[in-house]
Amino acid sequence: MASTIPDPAQCASRLRGSVSLLARQLRSGSAAADSPSVAKLSVLGQLHQHGPCTPTTLAGLERVKLQSLTRLLAELEAEGWIGRAPHPGDGRQWLLSLTAEGTRRLKAIMRTREAALAEAIGATLDADQRALLQQACALIDGISAALGGNAKTTGS
Repeated sequence: MASTIPDPAQCASRLRGSVSLLARQLRSGSAAADSPSVAKLSVLGQLHQHGPCTPTTLAGLERVKLQSLTRLLAELEAEGWIGRAPHPGDGRQWLLSLTAEGTRRLKAIMRTREAALAEAIGATLDADQRALLQQACALIDGISAALGGNAKTTGS
């Protein structure tokens, strides 16, 4: 009798596909004409999560070369999303952070995307399925942490 328990490779393939599709839907579903690009949103998200960072630290968090971020950071600064201040411990460096307006705009985007997701969850899942989804999220957070993503849970 063959086992119905999927092996880790099958789970990995299915999870990657599902997470990728959901991420694409969330990015495109609420994209307004003035919404920042995916790359800009990723940088803004890092600053929101980690607080002020040097450009080098930010490049490390994004896993890109510093040169790849230079133009993007200049655009974000010109658009009022981020600001820079001298590094208190090293006068040769800058600390980048979200501006008050950048924080407000980023939180508005996050609320819009979460509202769309909540609506879809409410329309497609019953109470038992929502409870199961919460458990699945905890499992995904654990997998992310094991991969070095240091998953940060937002409640259970």
